[in-house]
Amino acid sequence: SHVICEPEAAQVIKTYSPNLMVHPLMRQSHKLTGSETPDHIASTVIEMLPRLHVLVIGPGLGRDDLMQSTCAAVIAEAKKQGLPFVLDADGLHLVNTNPSIVKGYKQCILTPNVVEFGRLAKAVGVTIPPHDQVKLDQNTDTETCAKVARALGGVLVIQKGAKDIISNGEKTLICDLEGGRKRSGGQGDTLTGSLGTLLAYRKAYLDKIWDVEGNMGADELLMVAAFGGSAITRECSRLAFKKNGRSLQASDLTENVTVSFENLIGEKTEESKL
Repeated sequence: SHVICEPEAAQVIKTYSPNLMVHPLMRQSHKLTGSETPDHIASTVIEMLPRLHVLVIGPGLGRDDLMQSTCAAVIAEAKKQGLPFVLDADGLHLVNTNPSIVKGYKQCILTPNVVEFGRLAKAVGVTIPPHDQVKLDQNTDTETCAKVARALGGVLVIQKGAKDIISNGEKTLICDLEGGRKRSGGQGDTLTGSLGTLLAYRKAYLDKIWDVEGNMGADELLMVAAFGGSAITRECSRLAFKKNGRSLQASDLTENVTVSFENLIGEKTEESKL
């Protein structure tokens, strides 16, 4: 995995794991040197895009103007190159301030939690029904997610919650697999990482890098990747809570990724479980 960040964060991230390829290419506004320009910073990141299969934008990004504008420039180029990407956390702030940045691009996934979904809905002019109405009509919240996806021109949205609602505006799936009973901040990073991995698998499938059965289209595969990422994350949460109980931390989910993948999907030699 490549991690693109600003220099001070790079030192910390690199000490976390020697397996990560860390690129300190980003800059915060107050740390831009005299010889650097915003366009130059964006171009150094954009030069990396042909080497990548998928982008994950948002976790740890922050809302510094230069960091945000750099990501906006990278997204614009990623769209030109047909590169799939996931937007989460502060990456969603880009969409809230400028929905057109992703509108109509059907190679991306947005992963808002309850609060982030409210901001996203407001940004695209969709009204969220009162909580009592949602409780009485279980179809109301799924339709709201679909409306937001339609307002964004068919962008795939995963509305995280007690059950995850996955919609591109035309088709909607619900992932209600059992999860853990404790919600710890940062669990969404497991979802974002899982989605990034599955989108890379999707690209390999579409590029016919390996022999595959059937002939799934790009839109269908995006839905499958979204559901798979949601399911894996919920299974990670379930297993982590089973082991750690109320002391569960978001990092506890990571050690359960492999077994969760095996429980739900399995390897090629096994019969698919989803």
